[in-house]
Amino acid sequence: MATENPAPTSRLRAMGRAFADRNYQLFFVGQGISLVGTWMTRLATGWLVFRLGGPDGAWFLGVVSFAGLAPTFFLGPFAGVLVDRWNRHRVLVVTQLLSMVQSAALAWVAFTAESGTGTIWLIAGLSVFQGILNAFDMPARQSLLVEMIARREDLPNAIALNSSLVNGSRLVGPALAGLVIATVGEAWCFVIDAISYGAVVAALLAMRLAQRERKHTTASIGQHLLEGVRYAFGFAPIRALLLLLALVSFAAMPYSVLLPVFAADVLGGGPHTLGLLSTASGLGALTGALYLASRSTVLGLGRVIVVATTVLGLGLVGFSQSGAIWLSALMLVFAGGGMMVQMASANTLIQTMVDEDKRGRVMSFFGMAFQGAAPFGSLLAGWLAGEVGVRAVVFGSGILLLVGGIAFATQLPRLRRHARPVYTRLGIIPEVASGVDAATELTPEARG
Repeated sequence: MATENPAPTSRLRAMGRAFADRNYQLFFVGQGISLVGTWMTRLATGWLVFRLGGPDGAWFLGVVSFAGLAPTFFLGPFAGVLVDRWNRHRVLVVTQLLSMVQSAALAWVAFTAESGTGTIWLIAGLSVFQGILNAFDMPARQSLLVEMIARREDLPNAIALNSSLVNGSRLVGPALAGLVIATVGEAWCFVIDAISYGAVVAALLAMRLAQRERKHTTASIGQHLLEGVRYAFGFAPIRALLLLLALVSFAAMPYSVLLPVFAADVLGGGPHTLGLLSTASGLGALTGALYLASRSTVLGLGRVIVVATTVLGLGLVGFSQSGAIWLSALMLVFAGGGMMVQMASANTLIQTMVDEDKRGRVMSFFGMAFQGAAPFGSLLAGWLAGEVGVRAVVFGSGILLLVGGIAFATQLPRLRRHARPVYTRLGIIPEVASGVDAATELTPEARG
């Protein structure tokens, strides 16, 4: 039986066990290069929109964020159905190639940008296009992860390493973007991003994946969608995780959208300050991801989610009240760590519990919760920032998250009961089965 506190050397060995699979090695390296470019684009887009938006910069930040994330909310469920029917590997190759085109188009827009709102609306249009791609990319990526890993018990480690990769690149990307913007302008960030997509495409094409047998079905897309909805929201543990994730996305994501306002107006800085704040958040997230990667069991993840949500809420409250750059950065370290641990833990538990033939659909709901709820929060935050100020908006977000964490904590015993039978049916090894029940406390009743 795995212990809750293994020796440091055991934790270190456990951190890299997913690298035993060649396909995952390829994915990790290619994705790591691409993600640096992705984070550069995110920061450069925010700064460009804020710079061109003038007095309405905060509002336009919310609009562009909404444009990029809303397609995941509206198209995600249908994309999940198609991902369950299509070859996930091919879907990913196509989405990455088209994302390369989108970044190149953003570079062209930035090189030819003129003052005024016309350029902002063009950026919003390209963000919508990327959002459509992401609606297919996220469920395909999350579902393909299972096919890269030979041993199912290594899946939580692969998910945690993936989160480490995302947040490790988050340290490099924004810092590099701040330097590039200050020296040669935003457009070159988009150029670098477009080139970086070549790495992940090459990695995907070099993979050797076993042919996945897809069951022939005569059911319509609508019937498949309804089946997925009933499955995901009819099972208490997955439903609770998705709802909490949606709340975190809605309430916490807007702070990152408003970072340019904090950097320039609250803290009196520029691109370098924005890069520092984004890097601080990424540092916290990377630390949290490495912690999850070091775990050898899912035991305790339910309690971990509660603690992470609380830390995130407190971090945002502290950040909203800070007037010093060093204190703001410190608060974002806690906020970034809390957000990453909450989201990655939820991803791990859902991926462990879901039936394989419904994985694409359930992960599309994960995408809706993770990215689909964020645009509504960003749009509301952008409007409220103009009415009550960015400090009040982020403070309110922190309080809302604290309330959500408490509500989730009260449900843990019931959720644990529901989860136990599922792990048994799916053939999860006994220590993991009991671990998820006890640690995630996710579902005692769902299993009965």
